[in-house]
Amino acid sequence: MTKRQIDGANAAAARDLAPSGTLKAAINLGNSVLARPGKNGGDPKGVTVDLARELARRLDLPLQFVLYNAAGHVFAASEKAEWDVAFLAIEPERAKKVSFSPPYLTLEGTYLVHDRYRHLSIADFDHPDARIAVTENAAYDLYLTRTLKHAKLVRASTPPAALQMFLDRKLDALAGVREILASYLGVDGILSVLPDQFSSIQQAVGVPVGRPLAAAFVHEFVTELKATAFVRDALTSPGSAAGSSISR
Repeated sequence: MTKRQIDGANAAAARDLAPSGTLKAAINLGNSVLARPGKNGGDPKGVTVDLARELARRLDLPLQFVLYNAAGHVFAASEKAEWDVAFLAIEPERAKKVSFSPPYLTLEGTYLVHDRYRHLSIADFDHPDARIAVTENAAYDLYLTRTLKHAKLVRASTPPAALQMFLDRKLDALAGVREILASYLGVDGILSVLPDQFSSIQQAVGVPVGRPLAAAFVHEFVTELKATAFVRDALTSPGSAAGSSISR
């Protein structure tokens, strides 16, 4: 392709991705591994924020952050034209409404449990008397809804609400992302994070279905970045949550 052809293709992708002329990026503040609130009302920080900035830069688009407190809220807004690009875990249910890039990051889904259960494994919690707290419509809620045979899922609207419900109602486990669950250990001195996992949660960049040029551009964008240290550098920058597994 010539430079003129490349510029023309990028312009077409920009129009498809951001019909309003401004790239509206959904940022989920419910997953602190991916994003955190900015100080004093400033822009949020984190790997998804850095990805949104880089995407906007490549397409020469102004950028607007649209903030949510849970991934389920991001997905629920996928048909409301509230955002043009989002950073969500790949899930079959979501793929009906969102076109996903390849994964740029893989996280572990596991359980936070009361210390008396620390010797158990994930499989031990799938019994009729078990009650497991989850954030409604989070990737791990969707996964466990498909795969659990006996345990009951008890849902809350946001991760902090799920944690509070787990503690107040003395539920058997709290499902979530390992790094976030580990950050809860200081809340109560008798909690443990299980060493095994129930799923690998693949994080990707998504656009609403029906935007083929945007989907193709985002696919290429993530593929290129995975060949660099962009995601790793964003995760290990000052103030970021570390310990994640980078998908190559």
